Amino acid sequence: MTTPADQANFPTLRRGRDGWGNRKPVPFDPEYTAGARNAIGVCLRVQPDEKVCVITDEITLEIAAAIVSELENLGAPYNVWVLEDLAPRPLTDLPAEVLNDLETSQVSIFAVQAQTNELHSRMQMTDVVNRRKIRHAHMVNINRQIMLEGMRADFQKVDRLSAKVVEMVRKAQRVRAKTAAGTDLTAELNHNYRWLKTSGIITREKWGNLPGGEIFTTPGEVNGTFVIDGVVGDYLCAKFGNLRENPLTIHMKKNRLTEAHSENHELEDDFWKYTHTDGNSDRVGEFAIGTNIDLKDVIGQILQDEKYPGVHIAFGNPYGAHTGAEWDSSTHIDVVGRKFNIWVDERQIMQDGKFLVEA
Repeated sequence: MTTPADQANFPTLRRGRDGWGNRKPVPFDPEYTAGARNAIGVCLRVQPDEKVCVITDEITLEIAAAIVSELENLGAPYNVWVLEDLAPRPLTDLPAEVLNDLETSQVSIFAVQAQTNELHSRMQMTDVVNRRKIRHAHMVNINRQIMLEGMRADFQKVDRLSAKVVEMVRKAQRVRAKTAAGTDLTAELNHNYRWLKTSGIITREKWGNLPGGEIFTTPGEVNGTFVIDGVVGDYLCAKFGNLRENPLTIHMKKNRLTEAHSENHELEDDFWKYTHTDGNSDRVGEFAIGTNIDLKDVIGQILQDEKYPGVHIAFGNPYGAHTGAEWDSSTHIDVVGRKFNIWVDERQIMQDGKFLVEA
């Protein structure tokens, strides 16, 4: 966060056509401008005649202000919704004002810090996004480091690499992943389930996280061991951060989580509880390959780290509206490791975290 002395020298957000309601102008660090410009101009390609719904919270106001400044430069109409102005946190439901605004928007941006048990409210939002095919940027837990690193990536280059890799896996029967830390798992692929490319170039067909850089599907079946020496997702991310020194080791059989072990017993217990919320919370709903080659290491922030080159998987909700999976879950938690070796069928496409495929 910036200090009042810092803010005296920062740009101040002007009132837009719809704008911030009764809130005072929000100063923001000009270092955020490059990432904000990437979001609006490259990733979302907002046009001056498109209405944008910006959803943020008190902690993320400064980043939201940088993003909205780009909308003002463009001349696009927008509304900004600060969640704490509308309802107590953690949210049980997304406020009606936000849902109504989404119904008349062509583009939406969700720049918010996750809180415990708010996934339901986010699903309410993405239900509208999916139905109306809104170009939506999902920026959960966006922070300064991500704005200065992942959001400054060359997303056109990331998109070219992602397109090459997704073309390969769409034809494959299986993907195998191994690491020196002990990960050894195989994903058998189901050709009835679609692979999605979310490279940071966001379209009406699929909303995407920003920063972008991954391809994913719902797997047919995952078996093996995953040593999570990167990060775990949802609200556990903020609680436990970078897991390099205290990894969580999980085992899967027939696409279900069977064991979870860590020297950090609180992490082990919290993860096990989360993945047993409902009947499908322990089921592998997502199998993904991170493709953002501008990222150099895991930083302990799932929004960026799941784009780090390598394999990550998620338990719970399979995003069936996009992949074609016919089952569902009320939860979704990603897990990320480091320095993968990856084979698509018999072809190795990554060695020690480096792609063998050119962008």
